[in-house]
Amino acid sequence: MTTRNHQTTLSAFTALSNPDARWLILGSMPGVASLDAQQYYAHPRNAFWPIMQALFGTPPAPESYQDKIALLHGAKVALWDVLAQCKRPGSLDANIDPKSVVCNDFNTFLSTHSKLEKIAFNGKAAEQLFNRHVLPELALSAEIAIVSLPSSSPAMASLNMQQKANAWRRALFT
Repeated sequence: MTTRNHQTTLSAFTALSNPDARWLILGSMPGVASLDAQQYYAHPRNAFWPIMQALFGTPPAPESYQDKIALLHGAKVALWDVLAQCKRPGSLDANIDPKSVVCNDFNTFLSTHSKLEKIAFNGKAAEQLFNRHVLPELALSAEIAIVSLPSSSPAMASLNMQQKANAWRRALFT
């Protein structure tokens, strides 16, 4: 695992999306394992991909990253992060340097994703960053619902994977 110091500016990935996406799931900023692998949710204990499989998949579970992306596209789910750049030692959202925050361009994203019905936050940090830095400048349609999800991160250990999947199901499908 790579150690990143506080001076390193981290850059997030581009959105995984198609113009027909109905849901946008937002994280805060990829963790070290994801940045190193250049894949969303690459940490082996992160529950994101098992949750996606539980919600949208059929056996067998996708193994390759391309198969996981295809699962999202088939479910009309887009995936992105609130932040485009920040400085953060390690992977914990609590360590993000607030002065270094640069957000992604959500107005452009929304203008090219007219079928979007729901924005869902993968954890409280993503929601707080969005509310603080993005929402005040965002031309958000009243028809787009905003929902909170428990973090899929292994750092959020108060719920197991099945409990997280059930909470995601309730939030996304109601």
